Amino acid sequence: MRINFQQKLDELKERLLVMAGLVEQAIQRATEAYSTRDTELCELVKLSEPAINRMEREIDQAALDLLAMEQPMAVDLRFIIAVIRINADLERVGDQAVGIAGRVKDLGMFANLDIPVDIPKLASLSQAMVRKALQAFIEGDADLAQSVLTLDDQVDEMNREAFRSLGELIKTKPEMSSQALNALIISRNLERVGDHATNIAEDVIFWVRGADVRHGWAPEED
Repeated sequence: MRINFQQKLDELKERLLVMAGLVEQAIQRATEAYSTRDTELCELVKLSEPAINRMEREIDQAALDLLAMEQPMAVDLRFIIAVIRINADLERVGDQAVGIAGRVKDLGMFANLDIPVDIPKLASLSQAMVRKALQAFIEGDADLAQSVLTLDDQVDEMNREAFRSLGELIKTKPEMSSQALNALIISRNLERVGDHATNIAEDVIFWVRGADVRHGWAPEED
């Protein structure tokens, strides 16, 4: 009986990783579309959304079924709860990818002017956070998950700098307001990707260590 339960946990993990692959592909395509202004990539991102949403529902249902039928305890219970949380954050990363793709399509209507924000660098850092958080989940590595949390400050600072720079651009060159606003929203989308990666990392720590580190909280040691 126990072997069958462990097999179901392994299958749940595999399904989540398949969804993670779809989400990573979507955010990669969206950020590449920004660099190349490739509207076909934007369409591929949009087309991936129904599959990601469907997988989110299926994974949630599988996790809830395990909770109801197996009544797991301790680390297995934490694992299933973590899967449900990570599943939701992955779906939201997919939403951010769709948002970026939509803004890139708007930018495609304008000349490719220089914008004083390094969107590709911000995209690279955000994607690295997602990859590292998922690697921590695959390996059950709380230390690796902890390292993701330190990267979030860098992403936040880059996003704040984008708001400052693009806000100034809108003031001094109002003819570039549309391009600047789209770039500003893309920056915000990428900052949210980093937030979701942080959530995933925190859920890995919760699963492995039983510690809730959300909002900087951790249980006091005896």
